[in-house]
Amino acid sequence: MPKMDNDFQISRRAALQQLGFGMGAVAASDMLAAADGVKAGLESPLAPRMPHFPARAKRVIHLFMNGGPSQMDTFDPKPTLTKLDGKPLPDSIKETLQNVQKKRVGTIWASPFKFSKHGQSGLEISELYPQLAKHADKLCVIRSMQSEIANHSPGLLMMNCGHSVLARPSLGSWALYGLGTESEDLPGYVVLMPSGMPTAQSRNWTSAFLPGVFQGTHIETNAKGGDLIPHLTRKGIRSGTQRNQLGLTRFLNQGHKNLRPGDERLDSRIHSMELAFRMQSAATDAFDITKEPEAIRENYGDTPVGRNLLMARRLAERGVRYIQCYHGAGQPWDNHSGLLPRIKALTGDSDQPIAALLTDLEERGMLDDTLVIWGGEMGRTSTIQKGPSKINQVGRDHHVDGFTVWMAGAGVRGGTSYGKTDDFALSVVEDPVHVHDLHATILHLLGFDHKKLTFRYSGRDFRLTDVHGRVVDEILS
Repeated sequence: MPKMDNDFQISRRAALQQLGFGMGAVAASDMLAAADGVKAGLESPLAPRMPHFPARAKRVIHLFMNGGPSQMDTFDPKPTLTKLDGKPLPDSIKETLQNVQKKRVGTIWASPFKFSKHGQSGLEISELYPQLAKHADKLCVIRSMQSEIANHSPGLLMMNCGHSVLARPSLGSWALYGLGTESEDLPGYVVLMPSGMPTAQSRNWTSAFLPGVFQGTHIETNAKGGDLIPHLTRKGIRSGTQRNQLGLTRFLNQGHKNLRPGDERLDSRIHSMELAFRMQSAATDAFDITKEPEAIRENYGDTPVGRNLLMARRLAERGVRYIQCYHGAGQPWDNHSGLLPRIKALTGDSDQPIAALLTDLEERGMLDDTLVIWGGEMGRTSTIQKGPSKINQVGRDHHVDGFTVWMAGAGVRGGTSYGKTDDFALSVVEDPVHVHDLHATILHLLGFDHKKLTFRYSGRDFRLTDVHGRVVDEILS
C-alpha cells in the first residue's frame, strides 16, 4: 500500500474509488454548469427565440384524425346529395376526380346525419358533434382543403411534413426550430397516441435534415403497464449516483465532441441524455392526470382520447411548443365500410374531450395564444364504393380534392367557414386552400414568414412550404 506524508495508509481499491468519486463530482459540477447555461438561454439549441414578428400563437395543439374524416358527415353540409341519394355520380363530375378515384366512385350516398346552425354565427355542424357545436363561435372551418395523393402514407407526410414522398422536417420540428421551447425539463415537441402508431409511423414527426433535437417525442398514453416512457427511470440506483454517472458521461462526450466539431448528432445525443434525466421528475408530473380536480377529469372523460387531450393541455401549460394528438393506431377514420356505426363511435369518442379542451383552455386564459387544429390527411367521397346492400356496411373512399379542417384559438376568426366545395362535396369551387397554404398560415400565426424560415442543407435553403404556399389572411382575426 502507498504511504502518505502523514503516515495515513490507503488501499489501491480505496484510492481508485476516491478518484472515481472525484471524477464524478467534477463531471456532475460540469453538468450543473451546463444546466445553468441552459436556464440562461446560452447553450441549449432549444432555448426560446423570437420569431420574425409578434406571434398570435405561442403553441399548437394538433388533433389528428388519422384515416380521413368524412367532411359531408361532419362540417360540410350538402343538402343536394339528399335529392340525388342512390343515383350514380354524373360523368361530368367523375371526370374532375383523380384517375385512381374515377374507377372507385359509385352510387351517391347522402349523409344520414342532420346539420343545424349553432352559436351567434349560425355555423352549421353535424349532429355527430353536439358538445363541440357549443363552441361554434370559436371555430374557423376550412371547407376547401386540397392535398396531393389520395393514399394514407403520402397524405400523412404531406399534411405533417409538406411533401408526400421525400423526407422533410415536420411542421412541429419547424415550429420548434424557429421558436425553441419554454420548457426546460420536457421535450418541446410531443406526439401523443393512445395505443400504436399511425400510418407512416415516426416519419410523421421527423426532423429529417434539421438537427435531431427538433424531432418529436412520441408517447403511447395507453401503454400496457402504465409505463408511458420506457426506461426513463432506473431502478436500484440513487439519484445522486445517477447524476454523477450522467455528469461523467457528459464530460466524456464533450471531449469526444471537441475532437469532432460541427457534428450535430453528438449535440443531439448529449442534449437527449440530459433532457431524459430532467424528465424523470417533470414527465412523471406532467402525465399524471390524477393530480387534476375530479371535475376536470370528468369533463374530458376517462377514455383514451379524453386522457390524451387532458395530457395535451398539461403539456401546453408547461411550455411544450407543439403537441400532436392522434386518435388511435393505424387509420381509425379510414371508413371504407361500416361508416355509419364507425363514425358514430369515433365522434362519440372525441366530441366531449375536444369540447372540454376548448373550454379548459379558454377558462385558463390559454386559448388566446394556443392554436388548436382538427383534421386528417384527407376527406372522403360522397359516393359509396359498393352497395348499398346493408346500411351499416357501406363506406366512403379517399378524397383529397376538397375536404375539411378547422382551427380555433390564437389569431383565428371564430364562427366562420371559409371556402366552398361543389354540391357533391368533391371539388373546390371557391377559395381553395392547399396544405402548403395551411402550413404558411400556421407559421404566420406563430410569428414567421414561411418564406424566410429556412434551413441550409445540401447546398440549398429548404423551407416547410417548399416553393409554394400563401397565408390565408381571410381567416385571421
